[in-house]
Amino acid sequence: MKAQVYKVRNFLQVSQVSKGVGVRHRIPKTVAAVLTAILGACATASGGKALPSGPPSSPAVDESPAPSPLPRAVHEQPYTPFARAGSVILYHPSRRIEHVGFHESNHDGARQMQIVETTVVPLVLETRERLTGSHTAADIVTDPGEQIRSPVTGTVIRGGSYVLYCDTPDHYVVIEPDSRPGWEVKILHMNDLRVRKGQRVTAGRTLLSSGAHQLPFESQVDEMATAGPAWPHVHVEVVDPSIPDRPSPGGGC
Repeated sequence: MKAQVYKVRNFLQVSQVSKGVGVRHRIPKTVAAVLTAILGACATASGGKALPSGPPSSPAVDESPAPSPLPRAVHEQPYTPFARAGSVILYHPSRRIEHVGFHESNHDGARQMQIVETTVVPLVLETRERLTGSHTAADIVTDPGEQIRSPVTGTVIRGGSYVLYCDTPDHYVVIEPDSRPGWEVKILHMNDLRVRKGQRVTAGRTLLSSGAHQLPFESQVDEMATAGPAWPHVHVEVVDPSIPDRPSPGGGC
């Protein structure tokens, strides 16, 4: 409708140049009255607002550059301790860490870990309703290009490949710590395994794997990522195998 009104106004006000002088068209009074009535009706339909005298202007386009993504918060350290479980001291398994997410283990024998002064950005994840302590497992988020080293000094008990959640191939290793014989330090979510049963390992020195396994699904700790995509993590827990573990609901694979 606005375009039609614009044409009517131009018709009422159009002029032509004749011998250098602008001359208005002579319009019969009856025609002018009808056109004026049409303009008044259009103004009423528009809510009484003044109608534009020209074509509608295009909306303004925001051409400002999109904000740059925030950089990932990465902390480099020389394989310092990240937790203690009883007499067992656990060391960061990678040199470049984003954060450490503590959560509930699904093993009843998992020991509660204590955060230490050198823990890289300790976080406590929401409960998983597993009826174990809130610090009985830790997900250490690491640079995918970094090697995974042993988080404890001791002897390899067992290790190899397994199927995670009945669907995803993964690698793990279990180490008996020198500081607490009989306990087990479990490390999961690795690309491969570079140690064997009976081998001696040293915290922060012995290579366990070429890197952390990037799982094909979103983990709870991924929600805490400081940038995307989320980095992989290795799972570490300390277990007292003398404490019986209740079967998981629904059974195993």
